[in-house]
Amino acid sequence: MKKSAANILREYGPFPGTDRVNGVTFDGEHIWFASGDRLNALDPESGEVVRSVEVASHAGTAFDGEFLYQIAEDVIHKVDPKTGRILATIPAPGNGGDSGLAWAEGTLWVGQHRGRRIHQIDPETGKILRTIESNRVVTGVTWVDGQLWHGTWEGDDSDVRRIDPETGEVLERLDMPEGTGVSGLESDGGDCFFCGGGGSGKIRAISRPK
Repeated sequence: MKKSAANILREYGPFPGTDRVNGVTFDGEHIWFASGDRLNALDPESGEVVRSVEVASHAGTAFDGEFLYQIAEDVIHKVDPKTGRILATIPAPGNGGDSGLAWAEGTLWVGQHRGRRIHQIDPETGKILRTIESNRVVTGVTWVDGQLWHGTWEGDDSDVRRIDPETGEVLERLDMPEGTGVSGLESDGGDCFFCGGGGSGKIRAISRPK
């Protein structure tokens, strides 16, 4: 396993009226983050929140190229980012124990923090298609260039790790500074990850190793 210190490129926030950053996703233009009762679109250049939609947003967030998906307690809502309207709702696999959320290969990938696993689920029904076990608490989840990465956060220790999607074996680990937690996780599709900072109310951009 390759191990290195995470290279923090930039910090965003904390944001007015926002106590927490739960899920994080990226639509190619804006970083969307979940803050409990709404989803917020952040301009990564200016660092300003440019709009918000009111929707319960307790954990992971994902974007499929057109719509947002948001964990709200024990369900996952499909949300129109233009209007904030909930278009569909499916059960979340962890019944409230869910954390990260990602979109890849036409399906949703759901992290379970205390369950220490990642489920691939059908976005139409919520049916579990496969499960990957982890040896750490799972927070945010993301896919990029065929690589599966997830965040972990236990006490003051947090990291972002690449795992083998077949076996769950840890292949690479980026250690965050002590006390810097990772809640949500999303790739920008290139050399950067966006990491939700939980109760710090911040989002951190870190380098993805080449």
